[in-house]
Amino acid sequence: MKILLVHPEYPDTFWSFKYALKFISKKAIYPPLGLLTVAALIPQHWQKKLIDMTITSLEESDIKWADYVFIGAMSIQKESVIRIINKCKKLGAKVVAGGPLFTSGYEDFNNVDHFVLNEAEITLPCFLKDLEEGHPKHVYTSKQWADITKTPIPLWKLVDINKYASMCIQYSRGCPFDCEFCDVTLLFGHKMRLKTSNQLLAELESLYLQGWRGGIFIVDDNFIGNKKELKNNLLPSMIDWMKKRNYPFNFSTQASINLSDDEGLIQSMAQTGFDSVFVGIETPNEESLSECNKWQNKNRDLIACIKKIQKFGLEVSGGFIMGFDNDPPSIFERLIEFIQKSGIVSAMVGLLNAPRGTKLYQRLAKENRLLKESTGNNTDLSINFIPKMDYKTLIDGYKRVLSTIYSPKYYYERILTLMRNFKPLQKKKYRLRLCYLNAFFKSIWHLGIIGNERFYYWKLFFWSLIRRPQLFPMVIIYAIRGYHFREIFKNY
Repeated sequence: MKILLVHPEYPDTFWSFKYALKFISKKAIYPPLGLLTVAALIPQHWQKKLIDMTITSLEESDIKWADYVFIGAMSIQKESVIRIINKCKKLGAKVVAGGPLFTSGYEDFNNVDHFVLNEAEITLPCFLKDLEEGHPKHVYTSKQWADITKTPIPLWKLVDINKYASMCIQYSRGCPFDCEFCDVTLLFGHKMRLKTSNQLLAELESLYLQGWRGGIFIVDDNFIGNKKELKNNLLPSMIDWMKKRNYPFNFSTQASINLSDDEGLIQSMAQTGFDSVFVGIETPNEESLSECNKWQNKNRDLIACIKKIQKFGLEVSGGFIMGFDNDPPSIFERLIEFIQKSGIVSAMVGLLNAPRGTKLYQRLAKENRLLKESTGNNTDLSINFIPKMDYKTLIDGYKRVLSTIYSPKYYYERILTLMRNFKPLQKKKYRLRLCYLNAFFKSIWHLGIIGNERFYYWKLFFWSLIRRPQLFPMVIIYAIRGYHFREIFKNY
């Protein structure tokens, strides 16, 4: 068999980092981990080719080469997926589809030959067996959760790792929490399923042998969902592995705010090589936190929690949501003030949406407030339900928040707030690479000479060189990220 795996395009969002990537001459932020894992589940003797459309275009010759075209996608990629399916059907290619987009709503796609839904470790082998026997079914689904200790190492040889800004791996699936708007537990359950320490080290070793040196994003929705296993087994193993190989990687991941309750865990993560963590803050409004069942964020000083994590050397990126039923008219100014005081430089503020199947989706359906399906894009000004707040007031307030927090004055002020509080456990190693050197000089030109933020850029530039020279590379990175955010939102 000849299998073509296709990763669809993304629209420009917070997460694309499209404008920042140009500074380091990279094509995409991460490779398609899901499809690379699927490729490793396909028989070794089959021919495989991967087209990542964030890197390159999908040509007719690629489709004609394949016996089957495998598409894996999330909801934000839906428009690209439809174009790919239409192109395949026009050329008479057979399409196999899986991933969150299709698992939550495969009925929306009429031209797909086979759906391999839920977790591929369970459903893909069934499809492959039926395919080899000549009688594949239309839909493969399962209510079981996969044993991810048997998940193979992603097939890295299918991608050019040098085209990406960072690599990514997965340690766990699931989340112990139950936020109303989140579809993570719908897709992966509440019970934390973990890979073994040896398994994860083997994945790190595979990337090391591929020649990768640099950032690795551990994609878990909540990396600290099982703190005991993390502290007793995984992190000590990673610390030892990193030390033996002279610290080739730095790590980032996603976690819940209760990370701040465990100083030992924060220190162990920093010692391992973690330098940043994404945390779902959502809102400073207690009533809105209660509404969405975000109880892990309630009854705590969120800013103090954030500063504690920063103090131990982990940068905190934050997710924020606007449009809760209990959001008061003052939420816009409160959120701006909160973000500024927290020193969260990368503050991802989106409008509330209800993904299909979530508790929020079900509640809004009962209240006859649903308007359409969620796009999965929290930066396109879309909201798929009727909000309690006046719609125009919400949208205007949302725009005001974005235009304020990403204006040069406010953005550079947050970098300075972070730098004053940030105390890395160990000095981060910055390997001198041509792409980073180019990024530095590009930042001087685009931000320090022709950019409208040049006053703030040079002020922070020299402050860092004089006061915190060891953090100077971070300052340049944040300045470049800010340029990306402003470009994304400049037409709002």
